[in-house]
Amino acid sequence: MKTYGKLIGASLGPGDPELITRRAWSALQSGARWLYPVKKAEESSYALSIVERGGLPIPADAEELVFPMTRDADILAKAWVRAAERTVELLAEGRDLVFLVEGDASTFATFGHLARVVRELVPSVEVETIPGVSSFAAAAAASGVTLAEEDETFAIIPANYGIEVIDHLLDEFDTLALLKVKPMVDEVVELLEERELLATSVFIEKVGSPDERIVRDVASLKGEKVNYLSLMLVQNPKRVRGELRRGCRKRKEASATVHG
Repeated sequence: MKTYGKLIGASLGPGDPELITRRAWSALQSGARWLYPVKKAEESSYALSIVERGGLPIPADAEELVFPMTRDADILAKAWVRAAERTVELLAEGRDLVFLVEGDASTFATFGHLARVVRELVPSVEVETIPGVSSFAAAAAASGVTLAEEDETFAIIPANYGIEVIDHLLDEFDTLALLKVKPMVDEVVELLEERELLATSVFIEKVGSPDERIVRDVASLKGEKVNYLSLMLVQNPKRVRGELRRGCRKRKEASATVHG
């Protein structure tokens, strides 16, 4: 019976190598073989660049896995199968693999899908996910935004769900983190103008990296081509909240009345 290595998803945070956790740092230096994602073959890897800035040398046997940026289902399916099959081949050598993940491996990350396909191929493979700092948490810290206080609500959504969804959620949540905002910048800015929320919105690009950019005058972004690694934090201080249940006293009193 084959003995497979363990597949480890090492979250590196969104860009600043000082946000790599001690656990992920240990995994990188454990002797496990590195795998890292690229959009095209032999293209630079953002996840790999985070580790490089942290001062760790790239092992000679580190290997890229290609995950193309496309909506073509056939191309994506073939790419995922190739990546998973190659991962299984390497795991079959009995050595652990550490897959480099920008941000947090459980949040809009490639690792979850890769691990799922690998397990479909070989159910016995052990998978470990090392959590990390998410882009929206780092962006909030960098821009001085508090995502939620006390009983406030907070939602994270890809902006490409559309303006109608964002408009609706602005009335349901105190703070929205709009991820993958690049293709939607103009439309989002127009909505924020209409809702009078420009003053309580902030745009953050490549947070934690040497190219980090924070834009508080989000209206100035109209017509600009922004980086893929960007997001927007939007707060609605005028949101009308419903009544909150404070503790369980009322429920207990009602129960006592019924049983009495």
